[in-house]
Amino acid sequence: MRLDDERESRNVEDRRGQSGFGGGRRVSVGRGKGSILGFIILLVGAYYGVDLSGIVGFGQEETYQQQEQSSYRSSSEEAELNTLSRKVLATTERVWGNYFRQSGMTYREPTLVLYRGATQTACGTGQSVMGPFYCPVDEKIYLDLSFYDDMKHKLKAAGDFAFAYVIAHEVGHHIQHQLGITEQTQKAQRNASSRKEANRISVSVELQADCFAGVWGYHIQKEGRLEAGDVEEAFLAAEAVGDDRLQKQSQGRVIPDSFTHGSSAQRLAWFRKGLQSGNPNVCDTF
Repeated sequence: MRLDDERESRNVEDRRGQSGFGGGRRVSVGRGKGSILGFIILLVGAYYGVDLSGIVGFGQEETYQQQEQSSYRSSSEEAELNTLSRKVLATTERVWGNYFRQSGMTYREPTLVLYRGATQTACGTGQSVMGPFYCPVDEKIYLDLSFYDDMKHKLKAAGDFAFAYVIAHEVGHHIQHQLGITEQTQKAQRNASSRKEANRISVSVELQADCFAGVWGYHIQKEGRLEAGDVEEAFLAAEAVGDDRLQKQSQGRVIPDSFTHGSSAQRLAWFRKGLQSGNPNVCDTF
């Protein structure tokens, strides 16, 4: 991505240097307590504004143990990711600010919280194992920069634009919240006749956030900020976080009725739809 002349967003809260919650390293995404299944459970909890860390075994004790076993992470790569995250957030502020203004609305810019290990949120305890997530209660996006390492080594989806897609996806959830979509879908899920139906609604929510990320990508591309290979990086990232691929990796089998984010093919298709149109109105995944 070409972001050398891009400003850094001021809507960033850096908690990486804090002790206690926010000072530990990311937990391993493997089997057991740090499994990808646990990651999905925690994400569902964050969506509903409920802290489910106790269910999957991610509590304060484990966080503190990891703090003691790891050192403060400070590197040139992390410094670059810090700058990249702030600049990417600034581009989303411009793109969505313009859209809301043209639609006769005022855009409330979300805050990006950078942390390590774990941190307190208005949606409960945020854990690095959850990956990046958005809390609609405080309108903040929570990001442990070490997620980039997971993208590169575990998900095989490296690159600046791939990482930017992840942030843009979480901003997409903020767009849903501000447009009232989040409240409507949460009500629909509470009234759902079955877990399968509730999961289907969750998938639609996530796919719409992917489409909104694509809309952002369209405008970034139009500004001439993308380089050769950037779009392919984002495509790989969208596919890498599909429920079918994550379930296959974590438990060796795929259970479509339990999907909460959509398959790799679905996530790629909706991201591409937004990227090709640049129009949020095409993002009706419901």
